[in-house]
Amino acid sequence: MTIMMADASRRARNVSACSFDVFDTFLFRACTTPDGVFERVFQLSNISEKFPNMSDSFVQHRIQSETRARKQAKEQRGSTEVHISEIYKCFPFRLFGLTRDALEDLAGLEFAAELELCRVNPEMVQQYLDMKRGGHRVGFISDTYWNSEQLAQLLRAGSPGLVWDFLYASCDHGNSKSEKLFGTYLAEQGVDAASSFHIGDNDNADIKGARRYGIRPRYYPQASAALASKLQRETSIFELLCPGRPSRLDHGARTLRRAVAAQSAERSPGFHLGATVLGPVMTAFDAFIEARRAALAAQGARVSVGFLGRDGLLPHLIWQDAHNQSGVYLEVNRRVSLVGSADTLEPLCDLLGRVDKIDAPTFVDIVKVQPPAVMAFFAKYPDGIASGRELADALPDLMGAHEIIDIAAGVRARLLGYLRAKIPDFDSCTDLILVDLGYSASVQKSLRRIFDCEGIRIRLHGAYLLTLDDAFDDIVDDDTAEGLISDRVVTPHVKRMLIRNVALLEQLCCSAEGSVRDYRDGEVLREDDQRPAGQLALATEVQSGARAYASRAGDLAPRYALQPYREPDTAARWATAVLGRFLLLPDDDELVLLSGFKHDVNLGTQALAAMLDGNFVNDQIIARGIGSACTAPAPPMWLAGSFSLLSPAHAYLYVLFGTNRLPANVFGEAQCGTLQVGLFRRDGQASLETISVHHSGLGELRLRIPLSRRMGVTMIAVPLAKLMRQGMLHGVVVQSGETTGDAAKSPDVRSIGDERLIYAGLERNGRHFHASSEEGTLLIPVDACADDVAIYSVALTSLNHDRILTIDDHGATGGPAATLAWRKTDFAR
Repeated sequence: MTIMMADASRRARNVSACSFDVFDTFLFRACTTPDGVFERVFQLSNISEKFPNMSDSFVQHRIQSETRARKQAKEQRGSTEVHISEIYKCFPFRLFGLTRDALEDLAGLEFAAELELCRVNPEMVQQYLDMKRGGHRVGFISDTYWNSEQLAQLLRAGSPGLVWDFLYASCDHGNSKSEKLFGTYLAEQGVDAASSFHIGDNDNADIKGARRYGIRPRYYPQASAALASKLQRETSIFELLCPGRPSRLDHGARTLRRAVAAQSAERSPGFHLGATVLGPVMTAFDAFIEARRAALAAQGARVSVGFLGRDGLLPHLIWQDAHNQSGVYLEVNRRVSLVGSADTLEPLCDLLGRVDKIDAPTFVDIVKVQPPAVMAFFAKYPDGIASGRELADALPDLMGAHEIIDIAAGVRARLLGYLRAKIPDFDSCTDLILVDLGYSASVQKSLRRIFDCEGIRIRLHGAYLLTLDDAFDDIVDDDTAEGLISDRVVTPHVKRMLIRNVALLEQLCCSAEGSVRDYRDGEVLREDDQRPAGQLALATEVQSGARAYASRAGDLAPRYALQPYREPDTAARWATAVLGRFLLLPDDDELVLLSGFKHDVNLGTQALAAMLDGNFVNDQIIARGIGSACTAPAPPMWLAGSFSLLSPAHAYLYVLFGTNRLPANVFGEAQCGTLQVGLFRRDGQASLETISVHHSGLGELRLRIPLSRRMGVTMIAVPLAKLMRQGMLHGVVVQSGETTGDAAKSPDVRSIGDERLIYAGLERNGRHFHASSEEGTLLIPVDACADDVAIYSVALTSLNHDRILTIDDHGATGGPAATLAWRKTDFAR
């Protein structure tokens, strides 16, 4: 009875409480990752003046110093908890031109960086106040090298007047939350664990640590696993696309993205893609457009903003949601504007030369007339279909200059009638901003010529997401063109890689209506839209998510005291990283979601081009190597995504190529031996031919077997067992051309179907094969070829993981390694 009364008395004294983790829960930092604080320390110190290129080195040494300090503390005290001064005791001061007297200075600068970067989380403040009003005791428990006084200063700097009932810093108690810190808190505060809560972002420390002591945890992750994976890839992409730039200080752009994602209700995968990826990019673009508008308005200009259809629709929707100023959606494309600006046949020939195939109805739809000579030209071709290049070459002999002048005048009149109907006070505005995804300002240049022909003095300013800046030198002096992602942000080589894959972005930003073909009485006449209905619906969902992000980010940024667009260059670099990650390193969820997308060519044709084709990339690699595959022409339109269908590693190799970091002598091919293959001819004769064996940078073998048409070969016998007893056959492909060189360079690669290959003396399971003897042979059927030369390429990987070495021009030079190389390359013996 006495014991029971004592227990009751103890329970009466116990109270319920709610504890909060501090960093990444109650406080956020306005940087991409916590080590952004260290990057800021580097900037604040005079080290950055002495060694401006050692930012990454400083950050890494700061991290290593903490690791060493915690290891020493574990050895000396049995706990890894340390104070900030103990961390800097392990810092290499001399490397950065400092003496050990700088220890306190660096520790002070790091605390100053924390004060600058930390922001209070309004959601957590609200929960804090709710718990307090509910009768709970409230306070903080943090694993940190800042002591309780410093923690208190950080908390009150973010939320002045904040009060608490308890505050525990792990370094003050020599134990972390994963160890005994929760136990210390319960004992000292007399808290009833069963009726108390702890809120935090770390699964091990905050969730498992709290549960170990009977405290109910509430998980508050910084990001979902899927979003966290995207963010990691973005950091990697940033370092590749923008080398040498500060990669951690983004003025809170990533913090804002995490906050928006945490407060967004679960919606469809398309909405999620828009809210987490496309939304941040387009919101940065919107800030860029507004900065251009504001700068012109400050000079006294009367500015109108026009968003060029069709892929200017999403930027237009976000602009309309965010700004009181009116912006108009203008359905003006390259084809219409170019024809309207033409005073010779040259612009029309240039346009037609880019079309793969064209017929008479399509030509008439472009130029609005039916010249008899042009109609006769099409009649000479099978089914009336010619290549655009053939038509462009012939057109000067089929049409006179006066005809294109008359056509252009009619198009100009109808186009200007449309612009006056769409743009309020068109004739009184002095400056027109043309917003588009990019790339070389072709519509802007055509409109300039049209305006000049009609005596219209409105200045034109291109505001583009992506730009090919070397195309802007012929823009007239009073006009301007600028890109958010310009050659000042990334190199031209990187830019071209992004633009090679930009068709996906175009489709996601695009309207659900066909492209403009003409105007009548100020209204748009459109082409039929051939894109699948499911694709259009998904694009609309993605656009809804992007608009939701832009709206929510606009609300949250001031609440979190974040200014992600304060520095345009920083905003542009991170927009590049977010967009680059999506286009160049998509994850599996994105590939599945977007697998059905098609791209409409939008040059007066009804053709739809494939966006993704992993087999195409695989065949290109087999035939021409990974470097050549990286430069393959479209389609597929989304080449990086097609690499990703093979594996994330293939996609990363593609990015390395696009950033000039894929050295040919590492990832190219090198001869490593010879092999005799059998050639069976149509006349029943057979012969042995010696071919070269190459290995790739990934350790795969490539066999290339050139055949001439006059040889009459019908079957190739490849003795695979002489190369390897068990392995993987990646495929067999064929190229053709008038010469061996032409065939080897041809991007037109045809795969030989697995069902046509014959495995003689080989056990086959999918792509894997096993030979029980050295007689195992792969038989490849040879098809009739219209060209003089065909090259059959075979790609293999040995499953015994032996690396086959290359012999240099002087052969083996003796020693075990040289002998090994010779034996592994002498396949024919």
